[in-house]
Amino acid sequence: MPGSTHSKVRDVPPALAFLLWLCLLLGLLRYDPAQDRKTSAALWLPLFWMVLMGSRSVSLWFGYASASSITAALEEGNSLDHVVYIALIVLAIRTLLARAIHWSDVSSRNTALVAFLLFALLSVTWSDFPLASFRRWTRELGSYVMILVVLTDERPFEAVETVLRRLSYVLIPISVVVIKYFPEIGIVYSEWTGAPEFMGVTTSKNMLGVLCLISGVFFFWDVLKRWPDRKLRRTKRIIVVDIAFIGMSLWLLNLADSATSRLCLVIGCLIILAAQSRWGRTHSGVLKLLIPLLLVGSFMVDVLIDVSASISQLLGRDPTLTGRTEIWAALLSLKTNPIFGVGYESFWLGDRLLVVWQRTGLRGLNEAHNGYLETYLNLGIFGLCLLGGFIVMTYQTICRRLSVSLRFASVSLALWTILLIYNVTESAFKSGLLWFTFLLIGISIPRSLTHPKFDIVDTAKPRLKTAPQRA
Repeated sequence: MPGSTHSKVRDVPPALAFLLWLCLLLGLLRYDPAQDRKTSAALWLPLFWMVLMGSRSVSLWFGYASASSITAALEEGNSLDHVVYIALIVLAIRTLLARAIHWSDVSSRNTALVAFLLFALLSVTWSDFPLASFRRWTRELGSYVMILVVLTDERPFEAVETVLRRLSYVLIPISVVVIKYFPEIGIVYSEWTGAPEFMGVTTSKNMLGVLCLISGVFFFWDVLKRWPDRKLRRTKRIIVVDIAFIGMSLWLLNLADSATSRLCLVIGCLIILAAQSRWGRTHSGVLKLLIPLLLVGSFMVDVLIDVSASISQLLGRDPTLTGRTEIWAALLSLKTNPIFGVGYESFWLGDRLLVVWQRTGLRGLNEAHNGYLETYLNLGIFGLCLLGGFIVMTYQTICRRLSVSLRFASVSLALWTILLIYNVTESAFKSGLLWFTFLLIGISIPRSLTHPKFDIVDTAKPRLKTAPQRA
C-alpha cells in the first residue's frame, strides 16, 4: 500500500533534509547540460511560471487568502496571485518586444489556435461572470506569452529541453522531501475514507501524477537520445542523473496512484521507443497513420463493447472510472448552451457550482474529469470544433518534423498522444502543466524568429557553422 511508505520514524531531521535538497538543486543547476548550449537567461521567467503551475500558487505557499468561501475564491481569485502573474507577464512581454517578434507571422502559422483563443475571449460577453472569465482568459494568455519566450530563443529546441529539465530538477526531489519529512504539506487525508493521498508540492494527487508523467517521459526520451554516446564520461553522468529522476518519478507516481498518468507514461514511452527505433526511422509514414488510426479504433471499440470498463475491472478499478461516468451524466443533465457554451471557464461558478455539488454529492468538485466535456460546457460544440482543428494542425506540424528532427518529433508525438488520452478522464485543455508542455511542442514559430544557425534539427546530425558541442 502506498501509505506504508510513510514512516513516523525519520532518520534525518526535516530541516537537514530541506537543506540537502537545496544543495542538490544548486548542484544540478550548476552542472545542468543547458549550461553548455548557452540558452537565454530569459528562460527563468517561463520556468518560474511552470513551477507555480506545477506546484502551488504564491498565495497558497504563504497561506494568504482574501476570499471568505470556496465559491468566492473561485469567482474572485486572489490579489497576491494577480500581482505575481501580472509582473511575470510584463517581464515576458518586455523580452518578446526586445526580440522584435512579427506577431502576424506567428498568428498566420497558428490560425486554429488564434481562432480558439479569440472565440474564448468573445465568450466572455455571454458569461454569467464576465470579470472572472476575462481574468482567467488573461492568465491563460500569459501562458502563451511564456511559451513564446521559450520558442523564440536562439536555440528553441534546447530551450524546450532546458525548461522541462529544470522543472523536474526543482519539483521532483522536493516532492520526495515533503512527503517523507513534511507530511503536513505533502500528504492529505480523504474526508470520506481517511486514506492518505500523496500530493508532494502540488495541490492534488492527480497534479502530482501529471508532474511525474512529464518528468518520466522527458527523462526516458533524454536517455534514448544520449544512449549512442554513453561511453563519454560527461554523457554517462547525465544518463545516471536521468535514470535517477526516472526512478524518483516512478516512486512518486506509485504513491499518487494516478491510473491515468501511469497509463499515459507507458504509452508515451512506447511511442518514443517506436519512433526512434530502426523500424520507426524507416517507416515514419506508417507511424504517422498508425497512431491516429489506433486512437480512433480504440474509441470505436470502446463505444461498441465498453472495453474500458472491462479493463478497469481487471486492474481492480471501479468500472465507472471512480464515479466519473456518474459525474458526466449529472453535468450533461444541466441546461447549457450546446452551441456556444456558458462562457470561457464560467461553468464552475456561482449557483451552477452549488447545483453540481448537490446532484453529485461531491462538495469541492470543480472539473468535469473529461477535457472534451469541459470544453463543451464552457465553449459549446463550436469551441470544441476549434480545439479539434488546432489538435489536427498540431499533428500535421509534428508529422513534418519526423523527416527533419526525428528525435524531437518522437517526444512531440508522445505528448500529442498523451494529451488526447489524458483528457478522457481528466481536464487538461486549459491552463495547466500538461497543456503548457503540449503547447511547447505544438505552437509553430517562423524560422525567421530564430537565429538561422539554431533551427530545430535532429541532434544526431552535425550543425553547420557551429563548433562541435560537448555531449
